[in-house]
Amino acid sequence: MAGMATHVITGAGSGIGAAVARRLHARGDDLVLHARDAGRAKDLAAAFPGARTLVGDLSDPDRLSWAFSHQTLPDRVDSLLHVAGVVDLGRVGDLTPKSWRHQLNVNLVAPAELTRHFLPQLRAARGHVVFVNSGAGLSAHADWSAYAASKHGLKALADALRHEEHGNGVRVTSVYPGRTASPMQAKVHQQEGKPYDPAQWIDPESVATTIVMALDLPRDAEVNDLTVRPGR
Repeated sequence: MAGMATHVITGAGSGIGAAVARRLHARGDDLVLHARDAGRAKDLAAAFPGARTLVGDLSDPDRLSWAFSHQTLPDRVDSLLHVAGVVDLGRVGDLTPKSWRHQLNVNLVAPAELTRHFLPQLRAARGHVVFVNSGAGLSAHADWSAYAASKHGLKALADALRHEEHGNGVRVTSVYPGRTASPMQAKVHQQEGKPYDPAQWIDPESVATTIVMALDLPRDAEVNDLTVRPGR
């Protein structure tokens, strides 16, 4: 995807999303950065001069269509990068329906809804959809049931979309990072009651490198699934 391209990115405010946005912004690509509210959109616009913003609450995917109908969507989308996510650890016997719904909405239903909205532009551009999943999308452990379920679902969404849109020239990549130094990881450690040392985990810039590589791969090849694990 060399040259000028338009990327829609969720989760660009921190961690992996911010690292990817910085890479694409530095090379002059057009960015459309999703924000959950107007205040966050203002912060993103200041951090990435020239970028456009798109406001909508991923925790309420039923209202995304209404929110987008009051904004101008990009005419062209070369890539849609689903990076935003939430995590709330807890045992099955303790998690409430509210916690389940919140994680499923943000991590699974909202990406499906965003993809639905941008599929016409992605098809026209023969674009690329990237789902930043998690190691929890491949295996589930104690206390991770709701988050892992949302990420297992995200894998299913990506796999189905890949088969559906292959004939339209749309590429679909799932990236499965291990624990990555980010505000989310700090929250996870707090929930686990463990000290947090970001130096022990993957640098978001390293995951961004793999994502940009997948985007820039020539059209004769496609990365379907990419697992990134801590190297220390």
